[in-house]
Amino acid sequence: MKLAEYLDKDLIISDLSARTKPEVLAELVSRLSAKYPDLDPKRVTQVLMDRELLGTTGIGDGIAIPHGKLDSIDQVLVIVGRSHEGVDFASLDHKPASIFFTVLAPSSVVGLHLKLLATVSRLLKDSSFRQAFTNSPGQEGLWQLLQTV
Repeated sequence: MKLAEYLDKDLIISDLSARTKPEVLAELVSRLSAKYPDLDPKRVTQVLMDRELLGTTGIGDGIAIPHGKLDSIDQVLVIVGRSHEGVDFASLDHKPASIFFTVLAPSSVVGLHLKLLATVSRLLKDSSFRQAFTNSPGQEGLWQLLQTV
């Protein structure tokens, strides 16, 4: 599976300003709402927060993979964000998260959603990729890096 096939340059935020978990989710969703104005940003953010209540999606090593399912979409959507400061995301290793891959899937899709989450997780386990992600200059640099995966 090529992650690049599910990415959209407009859904990459190279410098998140948010400083808390709810703010990060809202900022990521705001970018989505700008591209898909029919989506209700409060509903999407609530779906992501509800998932966080089940257990953190901050998996450690500076990575968080918030995800959820929505009835209101008909395709998988991925929003990518980077925080230079890092955000307390209640990560499993108790360290701040700085790399965010948000995956939203239609409620009717199961297999693809799980495959995409696994692909993102495998990719981000690679410390050299994480370093390249952290050091890529701006949105364009992240876009170019992500086109290789």
